[in-house]
Amino acid sequence: MTTPTISIDGQRLWQSLMDLARIGATPKGGNCRLALTALDGQGRDLVAGWMRDAGLSVRVDQVGNIFGRRAGRNDALPPVMTGSHIDTQPTGGKFDGCYGVLAGLEVMRSLNDAGVQTEAPLELAIWTNEEGSRFVPVMMGSGVFAGKFPLETALSARDAEGKAVRDELQAIGYAGPDPVGGRPVDAYFEAHIEQGPILEHEDKVIGVVTGSLGLRWYDVVVTGMEMHAGPTPMGIRKDALLAASHLVQSVIAIANAHQPHGRGTVGEIHAHPGSRNVIPGQVRLTADLRHEDEATLTRMHEAWHQAAQDVAQRHGVSIEVKDVQYFPPTPFDADLVGKIRDGAAARELPRMDIVTGAGHDAVYMAAVAPTAMIFVPCKDGISHNEIEDARPDHLQAGCNVLLDAMVARAGVAH
Repeated sequence: MTTPTISIDGQRLWQSLMDLARIGATPKGGNCRLALTALDGQGRDLVAGWMRDAGLSVRVDQVGNIFGRRAGRNDALPPVMTGSHIDTQPTGGKFDGCYGVLAGLEVMRSLNDAGVQTEAPLELAIWTNEEGSRFVPVMMGSGVFAGKFPLETALSARDAEGKAVRDELQAIGYAGPDPVGGRPVDAYFEAHIEQGPILEHEDKVIGVVTGSLGLRWYDVVVTGMEMHAGPTPMGIRKDALLAASHLVQSVIAIANAHQPHGRGTVGEIHAHPGSRNVIPGQVRLTADLRHEDEATLTRMHEAWHQAAQDVAQRHGVSIEVKDVQYFPPTPFDADLVGKIRDGAAARELPRMDIVTGAGHDAVYMAAVAPTAMIFVPCKDGISHNEIEDARPDHLQAGCNVLLDAMVARAGVAH
């Protein structure tokens, strides 16, 4: 393969990340820049200003998504798009989402420096409320863009204080005029920190993301009988918490039986009445099952429902399992995945195929355009945490692969 001739400015990328991180900085070195707060508005203003400085034409749609466009030689072609988000968790880090946005910006800046014009236009997107920590639904801006739910559902969503998205967009100046979506996109790339430990553990710099895990979420109510912990013999108890403990083990066992991509988690347990000397009469819990293969995820789903029936019968309790969320597995586009793999190989970067277990805007964008993602390692696999960290050289490497893939897709004007 020929050696790439254009490389990004890693120091400029790092400095941009650090400059953005000062807005909403937290004492432990992270960020709290919740969607559509004044701090989010300041972050948007900063990055949109950088977009304009790089010669991009900036537009904002009705849900507050920001698009910076770099003209192509044939500007009538659909754009090759990249992007992510800059809103954070309440105790978020400097890199989650922000890296994808600023890597895209650095691609545009580096092409400017090299005097390279692409055949198709390039676009950089900042999606509204990806995190879902202030407003639901999660991945809001990309979800409306991809037609996953109506604009009005997003605009009427309210936070814990009763403030609506439409009003908060107005308050920070990002209630844009453009319609949301409904226009062609040639391809969508998203660079991101892995948010898990695999790349670091395997000593790889680039994760070639082949798709996202599907997930199924459940709310569970186990109902037994409250009785006195002292006088009630073990053999006649209807202990809801004991039954729930077997459900927890079932979730984990089902995931372990479907490796390497099976995931199973019980994240919440609430026992009632919560008294030291009362046998719990009711337990509420959540369950989360994930896999990259739809048929396998369906088998896991069926095994979980069967396990709940078996536990209920064995322990003399009733168990209600409510299906509350389903995201099907999302395979990414083979051609775009190949371009990422080729770019990493051309730059001789240690790489591996990987799937994402987290939700990203790319998962929604895959419904409207060929899509792929690039992962780089994060320290100890930690994310959604103020101590989230990534190495500058890894961030630079991922951005170079993004540049190569976008140019390969958009073509170089001659």
